[in-house]
Amino acid sequence: MWREIQPDERFEIDVDGYRVVAYSFGTGSETVFCLNGGPGLPCDYLREAHSCLIDKGYRVVAFDQLGTGASDRPDDLSLWTIGRYVEETETVRQALGLGTVHMLGHSWGGWLAIEYALTYPENLKTLILEDTVADMPHLISELERLRAALGPETVSMMQKHEAQGTYNHPEYLAAVTILNYRHVCRLPEWPAPVRRSLDDWNMAPYETMQGPNEFLYIGNLKDWNRIPDLPRLTLPVLITTGEHDELTPACALRMKLALPNAELKVFANASHMPFYENPQDYYPALLDFLARHKAD
Repeated sequence: MWREIQPDERFEIDVDGYRVVAYSFGTGSETVFCLNGGPGLPCDYLREAHSCLIDKGYRVVAFDQLGTGASDRPDDLSLWTIGRYVEETETVRQALGLGTVHMLGHSWGGWLAIEYALTYPENLKTLILEDTVADMPHLISELERLRAALGPETVSMMQKHEAQGTYNHPEYLAAVTILNYRHVCRLPEWPAPVRRSLDDWNMAPYETMQGPNEFLYIGNLKDWNRIPDLPRLTLPVLITTGEHDELTPACALRMKLALPNAELKVFANASHMPFYENPQDYYPALLDFLARHKAD
């Protein structure tokens, strides 16, 4: 189960002249390399949910992506592309001498993990795609379905504000808040690491790549679709999702059907963060997958 653990090591890595900060837990020979969501979030929420894997003998590594957390925050919108983040991830892996890793990507980190796996497949033992998608246009259609559950008048109101660009209007924010509590985290009190990450959100990468909130995709990733390329990934893949996830089980199934060696777990009573919402089911599923794919 998750808990707050101080990292054993903290690294400052040069990435194209910028400082990126990474955190390492444990000394196991098998490394779980975590890519957190956002974009624009510090890694706290995902790091604190997975550092406990040291109890099972794994090394866990996470890092604050450029623009987030303790890493540098340059004011240059041209930096916020998935391709640049792939190269940043590879720079971190090389700088820490991680060798081949179990790559765990959550949400936006899953899109990054897919792109990384297609670029550097030789560096991965397994791929763990958590609460994520590989087809953004399909996701956008799924989000329309989730929004529709608020009712036609509310959807009309949201569309009016989106057309006007008034994303901070109280009635629009109220609708987004309802969707967040249905489909992002269904706990009445969100865990401290989640709050810590959200309170330190850098919206520049998020708005550039995704959009103004979790339910409107208008950034530079809105047309991203890697489903046609997924058959190239022959390594073992674990896909996880919550039954109420904003990145829906239908999105997860779309990935599974395109991957030649994938398994899918859907967690009950959970949305976008099963590791906090349903830890009693989440951790056994993750640990079972990792155990079956350890190096001999």
